[in-house]
Amino acid sequence: MNQVRAYLALAAALFVMAPAAALAHRTGDVGGGLVSGFLHPILGPDHLVAMVAVGLWGAQLGRPLLIVLPLTFPLVMAFGGLLGVLKVPLPGVELGISVSALVLGLVVAFAFRAPVWLAVTLIGVFAIFHGYAHGAELPHADSAIAYGIGFVVSTGLLHLTGIAIGQLNEWKQTGPLIVRGCGVLIAAGGVYFVSTAMGVA
Repeated sequence: MNQVRAYLALAAALFVMAPAAALAHRTGDVGGGLVSGFLHPILGPDHLVAMVAVGLWGAQLGRPLLIVLPLTFPLVMAFGGLLGVLKVPLPGVELGISVSALVLGLVVAFAFRAPVWLAVTLIGVFAIFHGYAHGAELPHADSAIAYGIGFVVSTGLLHLTGIAIGQLNEWKQTGPLIVRGCGVLIAAGGVYFVSTAMGVA
């Protein structure tokens, strides 16, 4: 039964990512506000891995954080996006995004059992940086509202992908190791993103 659930989790992850992968190759539509916003988190690897990590961590922590984290991130991110659209100064945005990938990868890799308040606070802080970057990079010709809806929906799908993969935790033999291995890969990417943001790489 656990093996069946594991296979279903992998299938769900592929199913969720399929529309995103298809859209990623439709470069002719990038000029539209909705599609442009939808593609932005997917085409940025630092955004992508951090969003998936939120879902992975939520799956590790279980309820209520399984639901709270993937809801908190897009909501706070939308606020950060508004700050970006309004050009409110926020220093260290790229570094904040890079650090989010590193930290979220590490908490998944170590299956860190954070209390609710700490997990929500951490996710909220990182969401502001991600949202700000999306808002600040809004193309001039795009609708801010459509663009915002696009990146919030895309973020939700990436969270669901992480949650789907996180269901491998139910496969008691090797599932948790696979999930934690995903965290290691995300953290390794985070190291690269941080070094790039700091001008080291």
